[in-house]
Amino acid sequence: MADDEQGRDEQADDQKRRQRERMQEEARTRADEEEPMRVNSGEGLGDLDEALKSHDYPATTNELVEAYGDYELETQDGKNSLEDVLASANDETYDSAEDAHRRILGLIGR
Repeated sequence: MADDEQGRDEQADDQKRRQRERMQEEARTRADEEEPMRVNSGEGLGDLDEALKSHDYPATTNELVEAYGDYELETQDGKNSLEDVLASANDETYDSAEDAHRRILGLIGR
């Protein structure tokens, strides 16, 4: 292309077209992805919710297991203790009760 105004305009149009094509391809690719799980704040964990709210944060997975590991939770596989539910999680740090609540719900598959 010539280095003149028309050439620069054509080059800019080509860049815009390629950008549109990339965005369309990304949209097609993302259409096949699963939606992220949404946590309904109305979903409860029974008595564990109140215990988590009264806990001091930040807290680690190990600290929550030590304090509340015996709490029983309804999971897709039936009832499991919090210790069993959190066994698959690394020793993560939770900044709040809501943060811990979301992680637990994610692990039990709600």
